[in-house]
Amino acid sequence: MKLSRLYSQVVRLGKACDPRGKAKVSHYEDTAILYGNTNADIKKIMVGIDIEVGELMLADSIRKSQGLDLVISHHPEGRAWARFYEVMQLQVDMLTKVGLEREVAQQLIDERMQEVARRVMPNNHMRSQDAARLLNMPFMCVHTPADNHAYNFIQCLMDKEKPDRLQDILEILKSIPEYKEADKNLAGPQIILGNPRRAAGKISVEMTGGTEGPRDVFDKIYKHGIRTLVCMHLSEEHFKKVKDANLNVVIAGHISSDTLGFNLLLDKIEKEEKFETISCSGFRRIRHHS
Repeated sequence: MKLSRLYSQVVRLGKACDPRGKAKVSHYEDTAILYGNTNADIKKIMVGIDIEVGELMLADSIRKSQGLDLVISHHPEGRAWARFYEVMQLQVDMLTKVGLEREVAQQLIDERMQEVARRVMPNNHMRSQDAARLLNMPFMCVHTPADNHAYNFIQCLMDKEKPDRLQDILEILKSIPEYKEADKNLAGPQIILGNPRRAAGKISVEMTGGTEGPRDVFDKIYKHGIRTLVCMHLSEEHFKKVKDANLNVVIAGHISSDTLGFNLLLDKIEKEEKFETISCSGFRRIRHHS
């Protein structure tokens, strides 16, 4: 498999799970080949949730001892990290699906995107990409295409199972291998707002869109019938706003949700391509979703 072929597969499959519908998506700002010859043959890949200089040094050591063709980070690095906030546009469609007017949703997302852009601006975003160049290590990041798979999987599961209470959501999540593994390591799904026996009501899954959305949206989605959020994570500032809106919150888990999405994506790619994966940096390859 050529590196260019892998990238095109990632984008194509990410679009197929995108909340906006694939017709509205051309590419993902947070997904890119950061370094390497696009015609290179890819047979062995090291995959991690976060790949920084230390992981790239580890990859170089593995390459020397057993061979390695590519390193993939889930979280964006390099130029993909510098503009990753632009993928937050897809959250506009997610908010309109729960009832917000498009103009209101767009204004909220625009304000949040500007905030995230200011936060990212001072970062040394080329650090890992430079390390890959110096090591001559092919390097890629795959963010939203994987997160789209986690979002689609969990939202469809909630729609199908229709959990009655918050504790039922926990039971469903803990039946999924990635969350079951996380639970063993004390990082499993948790209810952070609401009693386990409290009615779940209408559920909104928030697992894609670059990062957390606007803080001032929660009272609005409550008015449109949402009663429970199932999220990867929630900042303290967002937590306070959600609490004020009287919403329930189930945190599925950040790294475990990232792992779920990436596994679902890799399952689909492996149906058409042959390659070996080495897991690192929080990622665990589990083939249970094909």
